[in-house]
Amino acid sequence: MLVVTKPKGHDDGTAPKITHYVTESGYPEPEDARTYVGRNDGAPQSLVLLDLSGHASFNLKTDALPGIKDDPLAELRAKAIARLRKAGKDEEADALKAPAVRPVYVNSEFGPGVVWSDDGMNVGVQLRAYDNKDRWIASVDFPSHALVSQQRLSDKAWVNWNFNDFGWLKDGRTLWYLSEETGYSQLYTKPVGGKAAALTNGKFEVSHPALSPDGRSFFVRANREAPYSYDIYRVPAAGGSMEQVTHLKGMDDFVLSGDGQRLAVLHSSPYVPSQLAVVDAGGGAPRELTDTRKPSYKAMQWVEPAIVQVPSSHGAGTIYAKYYAAPGADAASRPAVIFVHGAGYLQNVHQSFPVYFREQMFHNLLVQRGYVVLDMDYRASEGYGRDWRTAIYRNMGHPELEDLLDGKAWLVKEHHVDAHRVGIYGGSYGGFMTLMSLFRAPGEFAAGAALRPVADWSSYNQEYTSNILNDPQIDPEAYTTSSPIYYADQQRDPLLIMHGLIDDNVMASDSIRLYQRLIELHKKDFWISLYPMERHSFVHADSWHDEYRRIDELFHDKLGQ
Repeated sequence: MLVVTKPKGHDDGTAPKITHYVTESGYPEPEDARTYVGRNDGAPQSLVLLDLSGHASFNLKTDALPGIKDDPLAELRAKAIARLRKAGKDEEADALKAPAVRPVYVNSEFGPGVVWSDDGMNVGVQLRAYDNKDRWIASVDFPSHALVSQQRLSDKAWVNWNFNDFGWLKDGRTLWYLSEETGYSQLYTKPVGGKAAALTNGKFEVSHPALSPDGRSFFVRANREAPYSYDIYRVPAAGGSMEQVTHLKGMDDFVLSGDGQRLAVLHSSPYVPSQLAVVDAGGGAPRELTDTRKPSYKAMQWVEPAIVQVPSSHGAGTIYAKYYAAPGADAASRPAVIFVHGAGYLQNVHQSFPVYFREQMFHNLLVQRGYVVLDMDYRASEGYGRDWRTAIYRNMGHPELEDLLDGKAWLVKEHHVDAHRVGIYGGSYGGFMTLMSLFRAPGEFAAGAALRPVADWSSYNQEYTSNILNDPQIDPEAYTTSSPIYYADQQRDPLLIMHGLIDDNVMASDSIRLYQRLIELHKKDFWISLYPMERHSFVHADSWHDEYRRIDELFHDKLGQ
């Protein structure tokens, strides 16, 4: 048996409070939220191998993992320590010294952590460094009670949250795994102690690997045809060419049947939510099982988004986007709205039903009002490889703004929209980017609406933020460079801020602190709307209505449409 342990009584840090104002008791009621980044690192984990027959236990040391004693943050750490010592803060400086062996945790949060072979003769463990720069897949040598590294994935920025699947082939001696080592997630096999072999290769993303019951093939989801088009492919486990199984273009997820003969598939399109179908493992037309749309919804006349390629003037190549406009209408001199999707690492330009389906419906309303809308997969978005993802390392909000400005320039050049009547809005990361757009490019946008935005990354969580910006104690410059509140003095364009008061993801204190900062700076044309019963994702129809009514009115007033 393999057991994961952590220190008893580990201090997870002080949790900030959120306050419920609408309560049964009539009194404000506090609630703990998640800890801020850098306030306390997660508990380092260790592995213990239990010999159940011999009643013995063995600690599996990590100090033999390749690179485990390196410090990828040595240069930043040295600067931080020097700064603290100069300020006379020797105790804080000592606390920043690099450990002799980097602490790790079992990577169960972002993929499988421990996987045994079917015959129980081998076990694989996926470990991740707390500094987010390395991921190891290791086997266990039972006679010597030792971890043996089989694959190390390093990234100067951060190892991805996605593409961490791994397991064993049917022989129980060969590992399979996903890795971004070429710049894109691809599928590999590796005999224990042997050489790795790539089963897939190319500038596309492979995910959702499922091994067939006979062990001869993998079925994977991939956007091989185009970044925005996803289907299922069969890949021989022994090596060979990828064979396309489905031609749905909006394939969301699948499950292989127990006999390996069929696939249960969830697929969708821009206005059709995920539906269930069955497809033969050898390919062919899907047998549709569901249609969950109501007749009144199906009767709606929706604006089909056109997937377009916006050229980058900043060396980023092509930026994929969705363009919404009335069919056959001339966009000349019309106002435009740029929508910024949330989550940062999320793909919204694809041929599936979007996460932001409410916003897509709102885009239809805007088109009816006479606007055109552009929805861009700016840098940091999912689906375009490692370099697109890590372009924002230590520099959040800067490459993305370049892409959004290129989007505006494309609208003006290709569709002759009115450059003085372009608005911008988005929620969460999209709200953050709305703030960065208005503060760092004043005058470019006629108005912006920032929904539940991050204003200061030092008050966001450990897991997401430290990947991109490192810990604030080691890399404070990355936080000041990347946080909108430090650019608030440049605000001059109309800004509407909206936030749920019981948001336990991006807490309302971010927006309230920013609002206070704008007051202190004697700024004009900014407003805040708070929603006492809403968390990060709204759940009440009245709140959704109020939020989008306000955005609609903002654009009507400031863009003149």
